[in-house]
Amino acid sequence: MDFIYPKELTFMCTKCGICCGDVDKKKRHILMLKEETKHISIMTGKNMLNFANFNVNQLPYCYEMKKNENGTCIFLNQNKCDIYSSRPLICRFYPFELIHLPNEKYEFHFTNECPGISKGTHLDKDYFAKLFLLACSNFNI
Repeated sequence: MDFIYPKELTFMCTKCGICCGDVDKKKRHILMLKEETKHISIMTGKNMLNFANFNVNQLPYCYEMKKNENGTCIFLNQNKCDIYSSRPLICRFYPFELIHLPNEKYEFHFTNECPGISKGTHLDKDYFAKLFLLACSNFNI
């Protein structure tokens, strides 16, 4: 498998929490795989339906994270993630997205809404290879 990645990109998480909730122009959907949701349930001791809603519109994602009244993930507290070590794949990828192209190629895209884009250190192929392997292991790519 081959992937294309942004070659001259720098990124550093600014811990702003924008990735964890709705913004003025966009309603955020924190989608989760069934296995991720089970794992979070075990780790937190909470029933899955206490923090997730069923999602049948975007398979293989079976659940969507519930949000607080202010539109942020229920596990976000003072811009810190309470389940960081077990956060969903979609959270691990942000601000990146892996797009399936023809000819079994994949391409990483990123969103400029994240204030960490163009800050911090240069992201090399190894950084994206780790994300790619993470996707492969979860989606049988």
